[in-house]
Amino acid sequence: MASDIVVRAATVDDVELLHRFSVDLATYEDEPDAVTSTPQTLARDGFGEDPQFAALIAERDGRPVGFALYTFNYSVWTAARGIFIEDIWVVPEERRGGVARALMVGLARECVAKGYRRIDLNVLDWNPARGFYEKVGFKWIKTWLPYRLAGEALRKLAAGS
Repeated sequence: MASDIVVRAATVDDVELLHRFSVDLATYEDEPDAVTSTPQTLARDGFGEDPQFAALIAERDGRPVGFALYTFNYSVWTAARGIFIEDIWVVPEERRGGVARALMVGLARECVAKGYRRIDLNVLDWNPARGFYEKVGFKWIKTWLPYRLAGEALRKLAAGS
């Protein structure tokens, strides 16, 4: 039952959990070696002097069952900040039990309370969660394609090559 789910802001005491959930998500996405962060880097980057992300933790009966890790973006069109969901994860045995919805409600409440104008995310084309995102109101922007510059290509461009 969704009413027994508590959503709270993550604290520095949650970095081990955030790291474990991130590894679980990467494994689910068939990228088990992609996570190079550590609990220590998460503590520094999320809870230090200049936080680079924030996160919500979903709990059922005091047990962590999911998380949403997000950063902020800014739209010059709307002249407002927004949330970009970098990672969202619900433990498999809790799926379809209202956890993801509770996390989304928590994110939406933060946006409304702080005057942010939107929530963005990327989702893999094969991920069945796409139906959930559309059900809660996300719109697939069919005309936009995600691009990424990383690794050697990033270093090469930075060097002027």
